[in-house]
Amino acid sequence: MVVATPLAATELGDDGLHKAPWMRDTFKDLREDLQEANDEGKRLALIFEQRGCIYCTQMHEEVLSRPDISEYIAENFFVVQLNLHGDIEVTDFDGEVLAEKDMARKWGLLFTPTILFLPEEVEEGKTAPQAAVAVMPGAFGPGTTMDMFTWVNEKRYALENEEDFQRYHARRIRERNNGSTD
Repeated sequence: MVVATPLAATELGDDGLHKAPWMRDTFKDLREDLQEANDEGKRLALIFEQRGCIYCTQMHEEVLSRPDISEYIAENFFVVQLNLHGDIEVTDFDGEVLAEKDMARKWGLLFTPTILFLPEEVEEGKTAPQAAVAVMPGAFGPGTTMDMFTWVNEKRYALENEEDFQRYHARRIRERNNGSTD
């Protein structure tokens, strides 16, 4: 009997966090990560997770492991994972260096998973949340997740029209016309 597994199946790391193949292991200097993302023609995204998070598990098993979503992220995003309770040092865009857990407090992050999407350039002195073009706080279904990554990648937040993310997502739901509200 052959059992099919998702293309982007994730494993748990020693830190108890899911490790997707498109996640980058960096020195967590966000200025360097942004430069590397730009050099590759990708968008920088930061994902905060925590050990034992049922919503993180749900996102990885039901959403982020879907081949269409996983491939889109791998092709278009430079994703750095951060641990809500971690001790690894992170250098924010404003130059401040803190442990992951202290950076999460500084940034006011309360939920996991939380994904921060960064622009190609961050003004001097700004923190990651101040610079973020979008924040995805929590676990969402495949449609919402794909729509958010697409909305950011296509820079739809910068268009001078009335279509914010919620309107874009509503339009995409109608276009999918598959009976799902996600």
